[in-house]
Amino acid sequence: MTIERINPAELARPAGFSHAVVASDCRLVFLAGQTALDADGKIAGDGVVAQFRQALGNLLTALRAAGGSPEQVTELTVYIVDVDDYRAHAREIGAVWRELAGRDYPAMAGIGVQRLWDAEALVEIKGTAAIPAEAVSAP
Repeated sequence: MTIERINPAELARPAGFSHAVVASDCRLVFLAGQTALDADGKIAGDGVVAQFRQALGNLLTALRAAGGSPEQVTELTVYIVDVDDYRAHAREIGAVWRELAGRDYPAMAGIGVQRLWDAEALVEIKGTAAIPAEAVSAP
């Protein structure tokens, strides 16, 4: 399997995302939106950085359960209740990404929303990953 991150010179230099990601010879995993819910079903973390950490951790837990790993994430959508607050903490959020997922970035979108399913949630993350077909046993 190969995952290629494509960032054409004709587009602005990406920071914290890739413009395109191509995966071949793989099994796709579609990851449901994850908020900062803890194991007891309660929102954990004060502030957008702590909630991003929990939500990303939840997403990566689901990915690992499906047989994948962080570097195989090809696409993410981050739903954000307060875009200005998220942008103000972009460096800290980037540090959380690098700590939990590494230095490669998927194709990403950040979308401002009025609220999320869990009223206390500040962010929700959903995504797609590409796992090598040979690394996953058939069901």
